[in-house]
Amino acid sequence: MNPVPAASAAPSAVRPSRRRLALTAAVLATTTALAAVSLTAQAAVPPPPSGWSLVWSDDFTGAAGTLPSSANWIIDTGTSYPGGPANWGTGEIQTYTSSTANLSQDGAGNLRITPLKDGAGRWTSARIETVRTDFKPPAGGVLALEGRIQMPNVAGAQAEGYWPAFWALGSPYRGNYQNWPGIGEFDVMENVNGINSVWGVLHCGVAPGGPCNEFNGIGNSRACPGSTCQSAFHTYRFEWDASVSPQQLRWYVDGQLFHTVSQTQVGEPYWGQMTNHGGYFLLLNVAMGGGFPNGVAGYSTPTSATVSGRPMLVDYVAVYSRGGGNPPPTTPPPGGAVDAYSTIQAEAFSAQHGVQVEACAEGGQNIGWLSNGDWVRYDNVDFGATPPRDFVARVASGAPAGVSGLVEVRVDSPTSAPIGSFAIANTGGWQSWRSVPGNVGAVTGRHTVYLTFSSGQGTDFVNVNWFTFRR
Repeated sequence: MNPVPAASAAPSAVRPSRRRLALTAAVLATTTALAAVSLTAQAAVPPPPSGWSLVWSDDFTGAAGTLPSSANWIIDTGTSYPGGPANWGTGEIQTYTSSTANLSQDGAGNLRITPLKDGAGRWTSARIETVRTDFKPPAGGVLALEGRIQMPNVAGAQAEGYWPAFWALGSPYRGNYQNWPGIGEFDVMENVNGINSVWGVLHCGVAPGGPCNEFNGIGNSRACPGSTCQSAFHTYRFEWDASVSPQQLRWYVDGQLFHTVSQTQVGEPYWGQMTNHGGYFLLLNVAMGGGFPNGVAGYSTPTSATVSGRPMLVDYVAVYSRGGGNPPPTTPPPGGAVDAYSTIQAEAFSAQHGVQVEACAEGGQNIGWLSNGDWVRYDNVDFGATPPRDFVARVASGAPAGVSGLVEVRVDSPTSAPIGSFAIANTGGWQSWRSVPGNVGAVTGRHTVYLTFSSGQGTDFVNVNWFTFRR
């Protein structure tokens, strides 16, 4: 439900043709306290450091041979979500199951995700995702996602095709399955083919291309400190820091920072689209084959040399938060103006005619039930000294066949000539969101902006989540 412009092909997957990223381990030297590296599970989830709070965790302390808690985890099965892209959209070749042969607690404080090949050469494995979908930093605070994990202990030719991952997806993906990468994806830890390296990657915006260079994402990798990623447990951590402006995303292994992405790198409206929804859910899986391991190997994986039965071990997964209560510092335009080039939430109108507000599947609210003659007004919108080149609105429509209309931009009066518009018809549903651009005439300075809605039919034809101008 996030940015897939009408003129761009929607991505076919949540993690499509993954990550032909360079294998160089460009390491940033910033270091925090190192996490211990060992081959055994810890007794418990580490207590949060001073100033942090534990939001949620799972220590996988169940009896040997049992599945993880159904109160915490959903077990994905098969080769796709219902109605989602085939092979989970990545080209991976295994079938996910809920069998304890593929997924179980080991009685020693670990979760084991074990890929297996049967006598006919068919692979099975496991993938789980948290029931909760609301992990995000408190306003003006910091969120941390952390897992202590040993990757499958296999390397070389025997490891070709192994693809373990600990990652997070934006909550609007659940039940939609076609709105990647706009809803955001944080890859806390990825690895392929038994290489001693951890990848941290951000996916966002539109695909192909966009601010996150899809389908590759914005990523970096490095070797695991001390012991290899495969031979020992390491602690993988991702932080989303909303206490600074611009905000930051940070990736760590054993306390060592190796990747940072700033809010300004992503830009608007894409940063807002991946952060202004209800939050994220976490995933753990081991895939076999697919775009990322194949791209790194240079040929199709797994191969006849790939061995079966090497598990990823997960000691714990935890979510922490710090701070909050106050929004991050910003520099708004003077005099209470609204920046035309920010993401303007549709429900933040100053006045309206014929408009209703409802909960939005992407988080927050949207305006809806919009039909011919309706309008919304936004006061003190500041375009600055340089005019915009176009505008973009996040819209959805469940209008009947043959019903369409125009979303128009006018300044200073709802009856003035439109300075820009675009046409919209059914997008697949009233919460099936699409980012649609439209040309706009030259305008500078501060104005009252109207969105007006025009149609030759008398029925509702569009909902609007947000809009922005671009220059």
